[in-house]
Amino acid sequence: MADEQTGAPDNTAVRTALWRALHVQVDPPPHVLKDEIGLQLAAPGDDWRRRPDMDPCTTSAFRAAMVARARFIEDLIAEQADRGVTQYVILGAGLDTFAQRRPEVASRLRVFEVDQPGTQAWKRHRLVELGYGIPDWLHLVPVDFEASEDWLKQLAAAGFDSSRPALIVSTGVSMYLTKDATAATLRQIAGLAPGSTVALTFLLPTELLDDADRPGLRASKEGAQASGTPFISFYTPPEMLELAREAGFKDARHLSGASLAHRYFADRTDGLRPSSGEDILLATT
Repeated sequence: MADEQTGAPDNTAVRTALWRALHVQVDPPPHVLKDEIGLQLAAPGDDWRRRPDMDPCTTSAFRAAMVARARFIEDLIAEQADRGVTQYVILGAGLDTFAQRRPEVASRLRVFEVDQPGTQAWKRHRLVELGYGIPDWLHLVPVDFEASEDWLKQLAAAGFDSSRPALIVSTGVSMYLTKDATAATLRQIAGLAPGSTVALTFLLPTELLDDADRPGLRASKEGAQASGTPFISFYTPPEMLELAREAGFKDARHLSGASLAHRYFADRTDGLRPSSGEDILLATT
């Protein structure tokens, strides 16, 4: 999602990138994910760590959740590449930096980053300005979602081959979309080549969160509302699995945030743990 006036990523995308950088700068190793390139892209100014939403203590659980989901996706990409999948699509790419940080994996794929035209123009400029450039295997695909452009048609125009399997990822997006819009996207993905996989994150209803995390979700909802990008859709895991099955996926699984916490944070001694509230749908055609 993007700021319509400047084309720059919206506050949510920037905040996520800064939290990933903050993990490297304030949390002790081992780091779940090492990403300070998003910070370079955003260029928030020297005082960014003094922002209230960057307080190391009060935002630790959100910071951990962001790096956990990013690490899971990157592990999934490597796994899919080893299986022979050669196309990776990021819906709502924002300040994703996989292509810049992991070129040894990304260069084995055709990477398609899908986002609003203004965001893509801004990111293209920043990547060139910072010296990263746009390698042949990286495609920044502008799609005007507000004008209801068909993202699959734009993907095809950018070189996406719908006859070959792909990994499609959408993180931190479904809460901003209607349930009908998410169902339509799942139907489109389910129509791709056999062996294609979607990983989509979704927010749980408040009553399914751990008690300690409910105030944080309320604060996030209020902040999103105030910034003009309200949360409008929440899903129980059975509801999301049913959406995937109705869309036509052969296999659909639910991964809880708790499972990611166990996978990536179990051995930490600093108390850093992800907040509950965001889970993952993993479905295959």
